[in-house]
Amino acid sequence: MDFICDFHPRQIVCLQHESSNLYAEVIQVVHSRPVCWVRPLLLAEFPPGDSCQPLIYDLRSTADLVWPLTLFRSALDTEVIPLLVDISGSQPQLDRDPVALNQLNQFIYKVWQAWQEKG
Repeated sequence: MDFICDFHPRQIVCLQHESSNLYAEVIQVVHSRPVCWVRPLLLAEFPPGDSCQPLIYDLRSTADLVWPLTLFRSALDTEVIPLLVDISGSQPQLDRDPVALNQLNQFIYKVWQAWQEKG
């Protein structure tokens, strides 16, 4: 069965794992592989409990990713706009933020491990 993807460039997508969401902008969909080239925007970590604000890491200065299409879903405007507002007041750092980069690396490692175990 072929995986059908309707992602398009500049669309915001989400990769969810445990209590964290990686939001990224689609750069290109490569249907022949099937992977998605994305530019990370932010990582939101949601602590236990509904009333807590998520921890938000600005990832705009990190490297692009190429990941399997099946791991992503379309981000809803209502979920991503409030998070983007939190980082929109600041300019992306010219130097990579080591804390944000570390959080992204840990998240990617966990997702990759979970995906390999399912595969």
